[in-house]
Amino acid sequence: MSKSKNTPFTGIDHMQLLKVAGGAARVTARGGDSSEITTALQTVMTSIKDLAGSKNSGGDPMQMMMMMMMMGGGGGGGGGAAPAAAAPPPTPPVINISTSVRR
Repeated sequence: MSKSKNTPFTGIDHMQLLKVAGGAARVTARGGDSSEITTALQTVMTSIKDLAGSKNSGGDPMQMMMMMMMMGGGGGGGGGAAPAAAAPPPTPPVINISTSVRR
């Protein structure tokens, strides 16, 4: 690796580095106490697995009934069947008028 003369970073004095306190000397996947992280990840994975299982098995029948009631009870279609069409207006009566006079 070649060193560039136009680097935007400045060097840190070795004596200043010796005064730094705390931090990890090296971060690895196996280092340190990671039991809290492991427990949290296992909880999340279990929740995801449970959600996927309930979705595949059809879920809670009580929840399904509540959803149908909220949607109008028409089997989940937004409120049931469409209203019937209005009847056509009745035809006007026929009146026969005769202009002849009978005696």
